[in-house]
This record gives sequence, structure tokens and C-alpha cells, in this order.
Amino acid sequence: MRAPDLRAARVAKEWSQVEAAERLGVSQPYLAMLERGQRRLTPKLAHRAAKVYTVVPTAVPRSQRELPPRLNAATLARDLAGLGYPGLAYLRPRHWTPKNPGDVLLGALAQDDLEPRLVEALPWLVLRYATLDWSWVVREAKLRDLQNRLGFVVSLARQLAVRVGDERNARPLVDLEEHLDRSRLAREDTLCRASLPEPERRWLVEHRPDAAKHWNLLTDWTADALRYAA
Repeated sequence: MRAPDLRAARVAKEWSQVEAAERLGVSQPYLAMLERGQRRLTPKLAHRAAKVYTVVPTAVPRSQRELPPRLNAATLARDLAGLGYPGLAYLRPRHWTPKNPGDVLLGALAQDDLEPRLVEALPWLVLRYATLDWSWVVREAKLRDLQNRLGFVVSLARQLAVRVGDERNARPLVDLEEHLDRSRLAREDTLCRASLPEPERRWLVEHRPDAAKHWNLLTDWTADALRYAA
């Protein structure tokens, strides 16, 4: 969130600087300096502003923290519900701190093991928030050797877009796939199922879908198995 975004969000609410400053817990002169770019917007205040102004999730500041090696499944489920995932609508929290969808996506992909209901939500997340800052997401994925998992999920999202006739989002996802393909890893991985039993691993080597084979992943997920499109 930049200074112009901060001002635009306030104007969209039709609040004066005095009203907005009170809601943000800062003084009006300080807010004025923030909106002019004369003071740095701290991550804490940026998240508070995102919540107060109810900005779109893609405008929520990205996390400055490292991806958690083990993410609580209930927390991830609530985050996906908060972002509007219909498969977990019953978990949608009344009071939820907005999170950038890119943070949620990367955090999920970094997990060794993830519940199938949460894995199923990831292509929806990519398609629903296709205007993400993908250069940042791809860069972070590469730093953690997650480009194969991300590439496969993007492939599923692109197939979903085609299935529902969403050409507007399908084309950028094709370009994103091609970009990720140039850094595709040769080593074999799973789609967040490190605990996959050896017999199932051997079976998937022979019977996995073509897209999974291309991305060197042991998984049987296909676009046809997904229940939700954006």
C-alpha cells in the first residue's frame, strides 16, 4: 500500500482526514504526511488501514515474515474462507484481519502436508485473485524451490478458467505458466503430501495426469476434480 493508495482508500469511504485518522488511531497531521509520502507507512499501520478501509485483498501489504514451516490447518482454512473461498464459506469469520492472497498461497504451497480440502482451494485462489503481484509470488516461490508446485496449481487454475469461459484470466495464466516452466525443477516432489506412502508413490509415477508429470509432481489432482471456479 503506497501513499496514493492510502488517500484513495480514504476518499472512497468519503471520510475526512480527521475521521480517518481517528479510526486509524493516528493524528490528522500524521495521516496527512502519510498520504503525501512524507512519512513511511509501517507494515502494522498498513494492515490496520487495509482493515479499516476494507480494501481489496490484493492491496493488503505483503507479510515481511518468513513462510511458516508448519501452518496451522485451521488458520489456513479461516484465511481461505475470509478471502471468499466457497468451499469453506461456513468458516467465514465475522472479524478477520485481511491477508494478501499471495501470502496465503505461498504459505500453503510451502507445507509438507496439507489437507485435500485446502489443496483444492489453491487453484480457486489463483483464479479468483489473478491480479496478484505475480512477479513477487514467483520470486518468493523460486527462493523456496516451490515453482513446480506453483506451476501445477496455476495450470489447474488456467484449466478452470477455460472450463468456465473466463478468457480474460486464462490468457495471463498461460503466460505465467510459461514463465514458471523456464525454471521448472527436475527433482520429483508431491503437492503438499510428503507423507505419501511408498506404494501410492509408485502408482502415481505411472498413473498421474500429464500436467502433474510435466511439473514432476506425484499427485492425481485434475481440473475436473475441482468443485469451485472463481
